[in-house]
Amino acid sequence: MKTAAVIMAGGRGERFWPTSREKRPKQFHSLTADEKTLLQLTKERIGDIVQTEDIFVVTNKKYADLVREQLPDIPVENILAEPVDRNTAPCVGFAASVIEKKYGDAIMMALPSDHLIKSNTLFRDSLKNAVDIAETKDALVTIGIMPVYPETGYGYIHFSKNGGNIYKVLEFIEKPDFDKAKEYFDSGEYLWNSGMFVWKTSVILNEMRKFMPDLMAGLEKIKRCYQTKAFDSIVEAVYPGFKPQSIDYGVMEKITNLSKVCTIPGSFGWNDIGSWLALERVRPIDKNNNALQGNIVNIDCRDILVRGSEKRLIALVGLEGVVVVDTDDALLVCNKENTQDVKKVVEFLKTHGKKEFL
Repeated sequence: MKTAAVIMAGGRGERFWPTSREKRPKQFHSLTADEKTLLQLTKERIGDIVQTEDIFVVTNKKYADLVREQLPDIPVENILAEPVDRNTAPCVGFAASVIEKKYGDAIMMALPSDHLIKSNTLFRDSLKNAVDIAETKDALVTIGIMPVYPETGYGYIHFSKNGGNIYKVLEFIEKPDFDKAKEYFDSGEYLWNSGMFVWKTSVILNEMRKFMPDLMAGLEKIKRCYQTKAFDSIVEAVYPGFKPQSIDYGVMEKITNLSKVCTIPGSFGWNDIGSWLALERVRPIDKNNNALQGNIVNIDCRDILVRGSEKRLIALVGLEGVVVVDTDDALLVCNKENTQDVKKVVEFLKTHGKKEFL
């Protein structure tokens, strides 16, 4: 059976402002020392599992040129352009419909474009295992992450062990408060929900027919005209009518027969780059817990994260527990405790007509 990969690359990365902007969101930036972008790293780490011609990228149409620029070996027809953002359920359904029309029933890996992973070898082992399970058991397979601390920014997967390295899913849980996150962490019965899935196209589309019939009605129209001259115009006409919804909420959390859902626990150095604090886990840290990038003068600072350039000098004196991000036209300074609130800056810029900074 054909195995295809779908890289979901339509996000805006608003919590990574001011580096992430509407014209160039975070997945098109490099956040690591090797200078490869998050999108390029995502494609690179699946290269041993999926042929390049079987890799699809779903992105907003305004980013299609960036995808072509950064992944020039991906076939142009495999770049699926959404006219509007509609979250991950329409994204997954769009890709699954196209893949099924092109190949017939196929194994589909759905992977976000903005993750960092330390061990590509262990990651590939988990994916290969997931592919085998999806093919032989018609299962919807999630890649869960073994928690290393209580995290309130991730959803969780409650599981029970049923032998081997395949766990039964008991429930999907939305982002908890800290007390609940600590309870989950201490119990050892919960995984972080990575947002990575593996399934047959037939299996996920059947579940969408059950739980998202309006979405599937539109996707069927798109599927019928794939590889025809009408494809782009039908996508433009149909897609805006889709309800924005995540695949977790739209499908996974609604499945009552959880015997068909399983999770594989991953321990491969996964990092969901959800806020600036995530860089502390992927950048070098000095003896005072400072993560510094750029032309920096550091005088008696502790526990700070700084991202600048080699052009402008940034001098920091006596600071503790702050994040500083400097770009050509904007400067962000915030407490580490408030990095999730950077998105509020973007909201302020939108409502106050400061579009030049978006």
